[in-house]
Amino acid sequence: MTAPSEARSGAQRTPFGVVRGILFDIDDTLVDLEYSMTTALREVSEHLLPGLDQAGWERFGRIFTHETTHYYDRYLAGELTFNEQRLLRGRAALGHFGVELADGDESHRWLAAYVEKQPSYVKPFPDVSPLLDVLDAAGIPYGAVSNNVHDYQRAKLDGAGLERVKHLVGTDTLGVAKPDPAIYLEGVRLLGTVPAETMYVGDNRLLDAEGSTAAGLVGVWLNRNAETAAHFGGTAVTTLADLLPLFA
Repeated sequence: MTAPSEARSGAQRTPFGVVRGILFDIDDTLVDLEYSMTTALREVSEHLLPGLDQAGWERFGRIFTHETTHYYDRYLAGELTFNEQRLLRGRAALGHFGVELADGDESHRWLAAYVEKQPSYVKPFPDVSPLLDVLDAAGIPYGAVSNNVHDYQRAKLDGAGLERVKHLVGTDTLGVAKPDPAIYLEGVRLLGTVPAETMYVGDNRLLDAEGSTAAGLVGVWLNRNAETAAHFGGTAVTTLADLLPLFA
């Protein structure tokens, strides 16, 4: 049970110790990025892949979202622009089905259509608002630390109806990305907490759970797909609802 003094001061005693603040990853943690990407991809690519069945579209989406992330890594390393990595991922997915997205106008039209449509499909997961409501009631400050630039992620959060996530750190905030400890610690600074009393929750085991733990935070892996990780000895949950009892 949480002591009254801790509740009034915006702190909760949990199995991990006292928690005074929470930081979240954004993509596929707070917002369903995979849904927005795959839905927009199908809409802008159907004319290039007529007759593709549902299994094919699912394969198409997996290639773009999971099998071409090395292009995103090159973006984080400064080798590609954000839209360049998007285009390369799209070309790789289309190429798997024998479609070559030509340079020039065709690539420009495809990319422009995707850039226009994808944000409209961004939405929060159903388990997000209930947890934020509980955190607000308990006086626990929260924010987000993301491996994308601040303004793009700010617009994403606001477009998804998550304006109340006020504190946000992006890769351009300090010029570093996860798992550099500095990016998590900047989030801690914005919350006004200390690392050991700040939980970090994200869907990427390495960047979110293990990276934040190495920086001194309480890392939690949001393992929505119940993936197996034999050597992971940290804390994992399959839904944000699993955290509700800690703060209710």
